Amino acid sequence: MIGYVTVGTNDLPKAVAFYDALFSDIGAGRFMESETFVAWASSPDKSAFSVTKPFDGNAASVGNGVMVAFELDAPEKVDAMYAKAISLGAADEGKPGPRGDGFYAGYFRDLDGNKLNFFYMPQPV
Repeated sequence: MIGYVTVGTNDLPKAVAFYDALFSDIGAGRFMESETFVAWASSPDKSAFSVTKPFDGNAASVGNGVMVAFELDAPEKVDAMYAKAISLGAADEGKPGPRGDGFYAGYFRDLDGNKLNFFYMPQPV
């Protein structure tokens, strides 16, 4: 249902380096880019994540209450990707762990302060 999610940045090269390194472990790579925008996905027909310099020329800012969540297929992968984000300079917003019935997530803020998480939730059989 979600086609893509975009967050703003004030330092595109720094943000791109962060996401290139972060997403490399889950097989997502760049599939679209311009001078002001870069998007990553595991394949062009899957949902994408992108960063952009704001079109209106104003400074990027963090949306209060906005969060982007990336689904993974195991709690151990959530742990690993959360740890990688932190090692790349992200700030902790909630260490990985269970959050209710079968939901497992780790929360962080990227280099621009955008709130994101990696999560795992078993699918019903």
